[in-house]
Amino acid sequence: MTVAYPRKLNKSMGARDILKQVVSDRGIHLMTLNRYRYSEQRSCKDLTDVIEQLNGQPPELVRDLSHHISDESRHAMWLTDLLVELGEDVGTPPGSSYIDEFDRLVDREFFDPQRNLEDGIIAALAAINVTEKRGCEYFSAHIHALKEAPQTEENIKIRETIERIFPEEAGHVRWGNRWLAELARKSPENRQKVEQAKRKYIAIEQAAFESGMDIMLGAELRRVGKLLDIAETMPLWQRPQYLMDRLPHTLLAPDLQMTRIDLAGRVFKNPQMFMEKLVPMLLASLNGENNKKQKVTA
Repeated sequence: MTVAYPRKLNKSMGARDILKQVVSDRGIHLMTLNRYRYSEQRSCKDLTDVIEQLNGQPPELVRDLSHHISDESRHAMWLTDLLVELGEDVGTPPGSSYIDEFDRLVDREFFDPQRNLEDGIIAALAAINVTEKRGCEYFSAHIHALKEAPQTEENIKIRETIERIFPEEAGHVRWGNRWLAELARKSPENRQKVEQAKRKYIAIEQAAFESGMDIMLGAELRRVGKLLDIAETMPLWQRPQYLMDRLPHTLLAPDLQMTRIDLAGRVFKNPQMFMEKLVPMLLASLNGENNKKQKVTA
């Protein structure tokens, strides 16, 4: 079966590269922790929606999802306590939202749990599984970066909090892998459905991830390219409607424009941080993309 692992930003910047920069700037570091908090909090709502759609069937999956919600709620509580103790904001994080973009790209219009429950279950589990893998990748990289950073009291508190969360997130990945494997073993048709769902949600997750990281000139067109990648994982008859529904928002990208405005304001307030932290990260990403193009044309 396909094993889905998160891909790097433009195939050049890995989680450790990004988190090394993040932990070196307190403001960005605390903002990142608040994004974690928001993601854990929001996942409780999204998982509750899945349970309501299942309407009690199958009971074993409803039970496992309930335990999953309990874990995510506890993670949100730990991160909220930490941020309040550190005097950081616990409101909705500014800028592009990975979760909102992921939800926008999901093809819910083609699923009817009441008519075809198993297809809906496969889709939900594939979506949960790939996002949990991204979370594990970043929590692991964050712990590594904090071990390499100065061992201040604050950094130690942050690391200890993430170290409490990480094993449970890894358990969520194992739980999802097990469920998908069990569904795939039911029949050759089910195996094909699971494989197709994994490919689709890998493409959706990568597009959502890059949407929050890529703010440079031409990002709108790169988003369109990712949208086409997602459409290619779908049956031919679904592609036109999927693209027509999402293409206008992708091209206009209001969240991207707001992120650029917010970044411009931060640059004016702290140009040194922009030159020392953000520019090297953005250039590394662009260089990785250019190197990829050169290899293709060589």
